[in-house]
Amino acid sequence: MVERRAEHAVKFFYSHLFWHNPGVRDLFPVSSEDMERQRDRLFAALTHVVSRLDDDAAIGPYLHDLGRDHRKFLIRPEHYAVVGSSLLAALAATSGDAWTPQVEKAWTEAYQVIADAMLAGAGASEDPPWWDAEVVRHLQYGQDIGVLTLRPHAPFPYLPGQYTSVSSERVPRTWRTYSIGNAPRPDGTVDLHVSRIDRGRLSTALVSETQPGEVLKLGAAGGQLTFRRSDRPVSLIAAGTGWAPIRALLEELADRPPDQDVRLFVVARDGAHLYDRPLIDAYGTSCGWLDVTYITPAPGRHRNEATDRLATALSNRGLWPDQDVYLSGPAQFIDETAHLLEELGARPARLFHDSVPAGGPGHEQPGRPLGFGEWFLNRPAPHWHNPSARAPKEH
Repeated sequence: MVERRAEHAVKFFYSHLFWHNPGVRDLFPVSSEDMERQRDRLFAALTHVVSRLDDDAAIGPYLHDLGRDHRKFLIRPEHYAVVGSSLLAALAATSGDAWTPQVEKAWTEAYQVIADAMLAGAGASEDPPWWDAEVVRHLQYGQDIGVLTLRPHAPFPYLPGQYTSVSSERVPRTWRTYSIGNAPRPDGTVDLHVSRIDRGRLSTALVSETQPGEVLKLGAAGGQLTFRRSDRPVSLIAAGTGWAPIRALLEELADRPPDQDVRLFVVARDGAHLYDRPLIDAYGTSCGWLDVTYITPAPGRHRNEATDRLATALSNRGLWPDQDVYLSGPAQFIDETAHLLEELGARPARLFHDSVPAGGPGHEQPGRPLGFGEWFLNRPAPHWHNPSARAPKEH
């Protein structure tokens, strides 16, 4: 019932929260466009958690990590209580006669489970809420891709293939998740590969405006796209700046060469977006265990042809039941490619890719599992309460 009136429910929630707790507004993004994204993220995160609340083995670690991550938004324990009050008020206002004492009791208990788990995760972490990191190099490839090298002011722990959330004072209170494009280095620097998105304020600032000497904030590293050592052959598939975590995995493999063969498929919308091709060619030449395939559209053809060519290449290569497969790229690309690979015989338990964690205030990144709220993020033009035009989401 709430999903059918999701727009009303989420707007009611924020209106109630900010009216009764005006100081909380300062924790959220400044621009109305970013707040629109934040409203979507909240509903998606809530439905994801509630639909899995009985699966403690899966949702417990998720909520602990979420609580640890939310410290960077300067959220304090007392904020959980006011958020809970506004959430219950929004659900009651949206549900009408269906909001019975039993339903209210169930939601109150469910929210308490969520809040307790997140508070436990926040309290157990010994990491700082974020790491300050200085930009020491900024390489730009065309108008849309930038590679930023950062030097954190304190040791920043992570594993090859993981991601971090990033914030810049150029776009206050907005965070976006980016994969780290290198294995750990002796000097502690990290590379972020950023693709500029139309109307994406943070990605545009990072690609086009950020200069060496500026300081960004990094959230704690997360993600499960880390290499699993086994005796099985490996396929790595990357699209766009999804190349970043795959590059980090390749650096790890080059340092500790595998015993099995590794196949690398690199997908780009055109040749110009193969911005790391010299490095990839060097790996292909020097690493006898690595086979490289580039997938791009034919000159003058639509970029979606790259996806069709990838499907053909994957179908022709075969041996998928025996492979460990690592996927990285936009959410839709991962979904479509994983589905194709399963049709070709790949085993779901051996398809590894990340789901981006649920966003707090100011998160822009889509792609995490959305439960029953997925339609709300990718819904058709609404025909109900106060329809309004939506800006494209960042991918």
